[in-house]
Amino acid sequence: MTKIKLCGLTRPEDIEAANALVPDFVGFVFAEKSRRYVAPEIAAELRERLNPEIPAAGVFVDAPPERVAELLEKGTIQIAQLHGQEDEAYIRALRRLTDRTIWKAFKITAPGDLAAAAASSADLVLLDNGPGGTGESFDWALLRDFHARPYVLAGGLNPENAAAAIAALHPFGLDVSSGIETAGRKDPGKMEKFVRAVREADSQEATP
Repeated sequence: MTKIKLCGLTRPEDIEAANALVPDFVGFVFAEKSRRYVAPEIAAELRERLNPEIPAAGVFVDAPPERVAELLEKGTIQIAQLHGQEDEAYIRALRRLTDRTIWKAFKITAPGDLAAAAASSADLVLLDNGPGGTGESFDWALLRDFHARPYVLAGGLNPENAAAAIAALHPFGLDVSSGIETAGRKDPGKMEKFVRAVREADSQEATP
């Protein structure tokens, strides 16, 4: 079954919608330049409201490893999702501070970009068009022969193309943010449509 991550949650009502849908993951953005940024204390309050069975990923861009580890160890988040220039040395430094799960995002613009993703020591890789949250996709054809490891697909996903992504690529998971928003805010209706689209596509894939 394709994992579902609803990213960029910022408000209690976003959490209520997620709790009703029970995605596999949600995401809080800790990159201060993002319009979806949430301060650590707000994220902690949102985590308290979130179904405890839903892991929360924290999205970071070149943050000090100590800051990332602190939020992991406090339980504000369960996964560190690294979206900047973090290299293998950074991942090693973070692992010295915490044993929690680490995801690393990679910008995919050419076939050669996949080599770094394949070699990453992160627990899971996320393949995106760039900085994340832009609503823009990349050429999925680049991934058709990528079978080196499971990955989460991101970039330009929405309720209308989720099924096509699953049929074409069979990724480990789909990560959506702007595709479930209206006027810059999470839209419960679009969240529900996205989750339903993924689950229906999985059901059809499983039907002989």
